[in-house]
Amino acid sequence: MMNPVPDKPRKKRVVILGGGFGGVYAAIHLEKLLARQSAVEVCLVSHDNFFLFTPMLHEIAASDLEITNIVNPLRKLLHKAEVLVGDVNQIDLPNRRILISHGYRNQSLQIDYDHLVIALGSITNFYDIPGLADLAVPMKSLRDAIQLRTQIIRHLEEANSECNFADRQSLLTFVVAGGGFAGVETVAALNDFVREALPFYPNLCEGMLRVLLVHSGPVILPELGESLGQYTQKVLARRGVEIRFNTRVKSMTEDHVFLAHHVPIPCRTLVWTAGTVPSPFISSLPCAKERGRIRVNQFLRVSDWPDVWAVGDCAFVPDIRNPGQSHPPTAQHAIREGRVVAQNIAAALLGRPLRSFSFKTIGLLASIGRRTGVARIFGFNFSGFFAWWMWRTIYLSKLPGLDKKVRVAFDWTLDLLFPKDVCAVHDLPYRRDFPRQEHAEVTVGDNGQYKLSGRKAIHSSIEDGLTDRQSPKIGNRASHRSRRQSDEFGTSPLLD
Repeated sequence: MMNPVPDKPRKKRVVILGGGFGGVYAAIHLEKLLARQSAVEVCLVSHDNFFLFTPMLHEIAASDLEITNIVNPLRKLLHKAEVLVGDVNQIDLPNRRILISHGYRNQSLQIDYDHLVIALGSITNFYDIPGLADLAVPMKSLRDAIQLRTQIIRHLEEANSECNFADRQSLLTFVVAGGGFAGVETVAALNDFVREALPFYPNLCEGMLRVLLVHSGPVILPELGESLGQYTQKVLARRGVEIRFNTRVKSMTEDHVFLAHHVPIPCRTLVWTAGTVPSPFISSLPCAKERGRIRVNQFLRVSDWPDVWAVGDCAFVPDIRNPGQSHPPTAQHAIREGRVVAQNIAAALLGRPLRSFSFKTIGLLASIGRRTGVARIFGFNFSGFFAWWMWRTIYLSKLPGLDKKVRVAFDWTLDLLFPKDVCAVHDLPYRRDFPRQEHAEVTVGDNGQYKLSGRKAIHSSIEDGLTDRQSPKIGNRASHRSRRQSDEFGTSPLLD
């Protein structure tokens, strides 16, 4: 009588939720660390099949770079990790499983894990201000940058043939809310773009344009200090940007922006960069939180859940050098958090000691348009052309992929020689044209962030009535590969 063949032991699975800096770099380093560990597999879940380099997002809106030059396909960055393109619907920590939907038919897929990395990022916070969610343009995703560029060109085209003074005034007024890095870089790029585009519109002149930056504090770019903030203010003002300090947006309508204690501004374009909030999924998880983010220890591990880790904007990472404070949610921190969490997961799987996360900000840089920048590196301030050159050099070096580096450098070179394009080739609908949904589902958005989609209500745990047919588990490598192939044909297009 033949002895039965023993079942092969199940591979340990590390699941990473989110395709942003923290999640992608965690997957990249896990691939390297576990290259010789055939009993461990890594799975990355992201809404998009690409990684977005967000520091250059404003250059897409200003027509400085081609759209695909700041995105990298996840399957190109990750050679061994499994990439699942879909929406995270439910996270069940007690049972160690995730439920996602993927493909055009939103097919359900259940994923079991041994270690979970939560890198879900953040979403735009509109603070329930009337009109903002429907009418304002955020700057968080590739779609946002494309929408802003298209909207600017649409308004220039319409204003060029518009005879009504009031309508032309609202079409040619652009307001950016938020005086941080995203707001300042966006208003500088937007201002350069619209002014350089004017020669193509014979009925328009610079006197008709109005570009405003609204900031709730006394100095813009407060992270860089007062001196660099004042320098930036003078540069922007000299280039025609109006700055309103200690001011907040109160509401927005189709053709007006209302500021607190100010007269209404005729305007149809408001760019909102004035706040973010961690992914809505975080609030439903049964783990410790601080300031709305998942609290982790110095090893990036979630308290009371030793198999769960968190990095990036959705994690409250304590600064062991400054008790009571946390590391800021920046890209340079998320990249290093991804590396450390990968090392600690590999150490946990191999029974080795963990490494504490500690990182001091190297520097902060901002591009403020027309080959001018501001920077603070190792405590030293820089401004002007040299700071702008540092901004481009450092971020170009951080951009993943040699081919992307070459393409971006080539685009920058062409930008020195030729005028900007004013083609609205990606003519997306206005945000206000989208149908409103009474019940919206929170799903993973661009770059691992979350967004609202009009499907069904979300629940915080796995539905009790879910059957195996409705929620197929990821099984062996062969069946997993076949599902991956079907995902590739069912993935939403790049701009979806």
